[in-house]
Amino acid sequence: MTRSAAALMALIVLAASSRAAEAADLAKGEALAKRWCAACHVVAPDQRSGNTQTSPFSAIAAKPGFDAAQLALFLLAPHPKMPDMGLSRSEAADLAAYIAAQK
Repeated sequence: MTRSAAALMALIVLAASSRAAEAADLAKGEALAKRWCAACHVVAPDQRSGNTQTSPFSAIAAKPGFDAAQLALFLLAPHPKMPDMGLSRSEAADLAAYIAAQK
């Protein structure tokens, strides 16, 4: 693959992930957060407590360089400290967009 073809592919992927973030459903993201994440993270301003070893969603969203598209990709793969939620791509985008909205 030539350099220009690789650059074009990167732009297409970036545009697609930007559109996915724009199309994300915050209400669905909130429901997913309350179902999967609230036991450990503070997921909403009205939640009183979470696990003291995990960051609240507001702190995650406020991190310098926060990127909802990268977070959505992270959420698709199971991690040792997090349950395997089995999220679809659209659900991961919804959850990431909801987290981003908690700044």
